[in-house]
Parts: sequence; structure tokens; C-alpha cells
Amino acid sequence: MAIDQVQMRPSQSLVEFMQEHGSQAQCTQAVAAARWPGGCVCAVCHCCLHPTFEQAGRNCLQCQRCRYQTTMTAGTIFEASQLPLTAWFLAMHFRTQAKNNVSALDVRRQLGVRWRTARRIKHKLMTVIAEGESRRQSSGRVEIDDACLGGERAGKPGQRGRGSPNKIPLVMAVSTLDDHKPHQVVLRCMPFTSDAVADWANESLSADTDAVSDGLPAFRALRAEVASHLAIVTGSSRASAGHPEFRWVNIMLGNLKTSINGTYHAFKFAKYAARYLADFQYRFNRRYNLRSILTRLAGAVATTVPWPEYRFKQTELCI
Repeated sequence: MAIDQVQMRPSQSLVEFMQEHGSQAQCTQAVAAARWPGGCVCAVCHCCLHPTFEQAGRNCLQCQRCRYQTTMTAGTIFEASQLPLTAWFLAMHFRTQAKNNVSALDVRRQLGVRWRTARRIKHKLMTVIAEGESRRQSSGRVEIDDACLGGERAGKPGQRGRGSPNKIPLVMAVSTLDDHKPHQVVLRCMPFTSDAVADWANESLSADTDAVSDGLPAFRALRAEVASHLAIVTGSSRASAGHPEFRWVNIMLGNLKTSINGTYHAFKFAKYAARYLADFQYRFNRRYNLRSILTRLAGAVATTVPWPEYRFKQTELCI
């Protein structure tokens, strides 16, 4: 079997990570560079002069003009965290360099923290990723298919197939290049209705998209949203999954389910499926830039507003 050259692309080793982000000072400098590329600016008077000092073990800044004080992590996802930035950056390194992601239990073991702390770190990072990936659009030739996450539960019989209450419906779109290789993937948890498909296509597909989908009635709404839409009725047999027009979307659906089943023991699909799908989408779409993915994620984290516990609870109620 030929070696997949994409899998062999250079990544950032743990040794390289420790050289660049092994100390609190290096991580603090990385956060400051991401928040203020042109230098620190006061949020009150916009002054650029900020003497620094240390208070209670934290690096603080005070505006020379209005005396407003702040910290490097105030107003970011790191705000109010008792963990050092080195722990956060190490968690981001593990998440960005792992092929199939890492579970909260893995984060707990690697960082030496409590499971609840590891889980909070994991979901905060996934929230940042989900916000960034929600603005992604695919273009060109795009293969589209529907699928479901979840399945039967022991002792809870119910309807089988798409109508099962234990399954979360989702749509996957995989854009391909001229050489018929996959380029980007877009995932969304959504019902299989015409209105939902139309809203999703308006947000996630550009107007010049040439969409290819199966014969699901809800996909007829794509005709009004993209340049062209080819609907192919494949049927429900196993052989239909091998249709050449849906090669990459079927491969990606298989990779998604393998990644989830192989990494996580279990999670609540109804609450967290959107975050896990966005995380899979994020890593696949950046598979060519493994050496820079940590820097880009650190920049996104440093410029995202804080996510206290009550915001997580509100988000979960809306999912």
C-alpha cells in the first residue's frame, strides 16, 4: 500500500513545542502578540504606553495615562483560570497534533489536573473552534450527504432509522479539487427539511457551488442557493455507498465515525454533537499546516471573549 503523503507532512514535535512554549513567559508573550499585534492598547483611552508589573503571580499592565489596570489574559478565554498558561498551551498542542483528537481523560492524564478541569479546558477550546468554523464556506464541486450520529440504547427500544429519537441528524459537504482530491469539509447538525437545508446552504456554500447530492427530498432546496445541483438517486443498499460521485463524502463520514468511536467512550450527542463536529472539521481543514495550527488556535483563543460556566449552560440549552 502506498504511503499517504498527507499523513506524512511535518508536524510540531513535543520537543519543538517545549522550546517555543515551555515557559510561562513564552506563553504570555504568545498571548500578547495574538491580542495586540501592534502593541498593547488601553481599552479605555487607547493609550499605547503600559508599564508592566507582577501581582499575585500574574503579569499586569497599567495604562500610563488613565491608570487602568488589566492582565494579559483578561477578556480572553483564559480569564479567571487558575491554571498556568503552560497547561493551556500544552492542551492545545495535544489537540492540534493528534490525528483523532484527545479525550478529556487524556487531557487529565497529560496535565495532571482533575477530570472536570480537563473537561472544561476541552470544551472551551472546542467552543472557540466552533465559532471560527461556523463562518466557513465551501465552493467549486461539493459532494453532499446526510447521516446520523448515535443509535440504539440498551433497554430503550424505539424507532429505527432516521426517525430514531436516539440519533442526531447531520449534513456533510466535501469540496474537491480539480484532481478529485478532497479540499475542505463542512459539517452541521440540522433536521432534514427543505428550510433547514436552504438556510445551511446560504451560510456554508458559495453561490458558485456545483453541488452533488443523493435523492433526499430536502436537498431540492439547493437548486435556489447554488449554481448547479445534481441529484443522484442511489437507493438504500450497501452498494450505493460506493457510488463514485460520493466517494469522498462517504470516506469522510466513515472517518468521522471512526474518530468519534475510537477516541471517546461516550458523550451526549444531543448537547455536544455540534462542538465535536466543528472540531473534526477544524482539524481536517488544516491538515496541511500542522506546524502552524497551534499558533493559529492560540491566536483565536486569545481573541475570544471569556466563556464562564453560565454561558456554557446557556449554549447547551440551545443545542
